[in-house]
Parts: sequence; structure tokens; C-alpha cells
Amino acid sequence: MRFAGLSPDERARLDAIGRVWNDDLGASRKVVLDVYRDHHQEKAANDGIVVHRDLAYGADPAHRLDVFESSSRCASGRGRPVVVFVHGGAFTRGSKSADGLIYDNVLRWFSRQGLVGVNVEYRLAPGAQYPEGARDVAAAIDWIAANIERFGGNPRAILLVGHSAGGCHVAGYLHDPNVGRLPSPDIRGAVLISARLRADSLPTNPNANNVRQYFGDDEAAYDALSPVIHAGTSALPVMVAVAEFENRYIDAYGAEFVQRHAMRTGKAPRFVQLSRHNHTSIVAHFDTHEEELGHEIMRFAIDECGLFPCGLSCQKRK
Repeated sequence: MRFAGLSPDERARLDAIGRVWNDDLGASRKVVLDVYRDHHQEKAANDGIVVHRDLAYGADPAHRLDVFESSSRCASGRGRPVVVFVHGGAFTRGSKSADGLIYDNVLRWFSRQGLVGVNVEYRLAPGAQYPEGARDVAAAIDWIAANIERFGGNPRAILLVGHSAGGCHVAGYLHDPNVGRLPSPDIRGAVLISARLRADSLPTNPNANNVRQYFGDDEAAYDALSPVIHAGTSALPVMVAVAEFENRYIDAYGAEFVQRHAMRTGKAPRFVQLSRHNHTSIVAHFDTHEEELGHEIMRFAIDECGLFPCGLSCQKRK
């Protein structure tokens, strides 16, 4: 059920901001965080998940990540599959744990499903411009492959998830030759949630200035730098998810990625649009009573990526 577990007033607030989402992105996002904050505070209080904070994966102060480890280890002894989340923030802002709850909620939910969660911080623009975000993802994956076993994870079984600008960095890491290296063979699949898959500076794009700060001022180069042009160039399984109420054009670029992938490979990747959700609630709702997107990702992880979380109930595959 959409917005399950929220009060009628909270549901009404989310529906109301959806209709005016792009009028004031900052104010709209604040409403979403206010709605979900208490729910996540209550859920995280006694959940048995151990969080290892601010582990360094590189030399820069922003090269930090958090590992979410379930209190129980995998009975098979092989280690749990690993889900790696890369947050958004329009390239110039945002953090892996905005208030100690968002985006921790995403990793807490996946930890409950039998995975080890990793929440990645990265350098922001304009200090770090294209393609440095994707290179930070690469550095984080290298660290995870070398170290995640000591947290109960399987370094050969990684699902990579990116939201918004983080989805751009994930897609760049996986497909863009300008990153300067091939992606790790330990990546078994990727999920792009409300990802900015095309660079644009359209006057109606509310984050056009942020795009310029990351991709530079040469707008003629934007098409060549956009992750969407690489759709379908890899055999790696990919899933795309968007919200009904997106930051302007994000949903169109997700659909374009799916179309290009299908035309190049002959088969469309898994695609989900969440009704009534917006660009922020599509991730803020994780670890609440609403689990549609989470379960769709788990089905993708199992059926297309071959990841089998420890203790996964058969109900989760339905």
C-alpha cells in the first residue's frame, strides 16, 4: 500500500507537495524529511544492526563510508551479499547520512533482508568535477572488495545502487570510458533510482547550475558526457526506478535510458515508476511499512543478479 504506516495527515502532506514539487525543491524536500524522520527514529532505536561509521576508503576527508552489519552472520559461511548505496544531492550538496536517519534507512532495510549495507560519501562539485564522482565510486568499491569480509560480507557479490547524482556517478563508473578504468567484476548488478542520467542546463531544470558546476561550462559536450548514451553497452543487469513527481526531466532521462538500453540489447531492463512518490520520498520511505520498491529490487537482485541473501523468506520473492 502506498505510504503504508503513515498517518492520513502525513499522506496528505506528501500528496500536496507532489503536485508542486519543482516550485521549491528545498522546501519540498524538507517536508519529506519531516514526515519520515520520526518513523526512522523509532525503527532504528533497537534494530540490532551494528553501524561502523566513517571508515576511510581514500585520502580525501570526503572519502568515507559506513558499513551496516546485521548482528547475525550468514549460516552458509560464505558471507552476505553487499548492497552499496551512493546518495544524491545535485552534485554539490548532500551527505550519506543527512540527519543520522536519511539515508541510513536504505541500508538498514537491506540489512534486514540479509545483506551487508555500505553507505558511501564522495567529493562534491565544484571542487571535484566530472568524472571524479564516478572515480570515487570506483575507489569505494576497491575498498569494499578488500575489506568487507570482516563485516560478514561477500566481496564477490555486490549490488550497486545510486540515487539522483549518485545514480549518475554509479552509471558513469559502470559504463563511461572517461573514468579511465573498467568496473570491478565483483559488481553483479546496478539499480539507478531517480538518477540524473543526462547532463543538461535547460532553463526549466531547477538544478541547471549544479549540473554546470559538475560537468563544466561547455554545454556542447554535455551529450557526450551523459551516462544515458552508454545504456546497454554492458551485459551487467541494471534496473531503473523513478518517482511520479521528479525533479524536472529526471523521469524522462530514466525512460530514455531504458529505451536506449532496449534498442541496443533487444531487451528492456527492469523499470519501475512509483506513483505518488517524489524525488526524495522514493528513497526516504525505505525501512517503513511500505516495501514495494525494496521488494522489487530484491527480486531483481535474486532473479537477474544471482544474489541470494541469508535467511531470505520465500515471501520476499513473490
